[in-house]
Amino acid sequence: MLDREQLIEIVVSVGAVLGMLGTMIWIGTTYGDESGVLQPEGGELLVYTIIGFIILMTVIGILLAFVLNDPSNEIEDDSDDLEAQNAY
Repeated sequence: MLDREQLIEIVVSVGAVLGMLGTMIWIGTTYGDESGVLQPEGGELLVYTIIGFIILMTVIGILLAFVLNDPSNEIEDDSDDLEAQNAY
């Protein structure tokens, strides 16, 4: 069985991918002609969609890292570095 955190990550990622695919399909049907060639405006929108998807996935990854971070896990902080420096 999947953990709660894994399930959240999967749902958010699949939702973002489906959103991108839906946008790409919409661009193809709106800016494509009968021969299947994409118009220049559609090409620009497709590039912006890909760039937006990369930025969206980066933001989602950062947000999920903070939201799903378990505070009980031992994460290094500056006090650990000071203890290591004073050990010598």
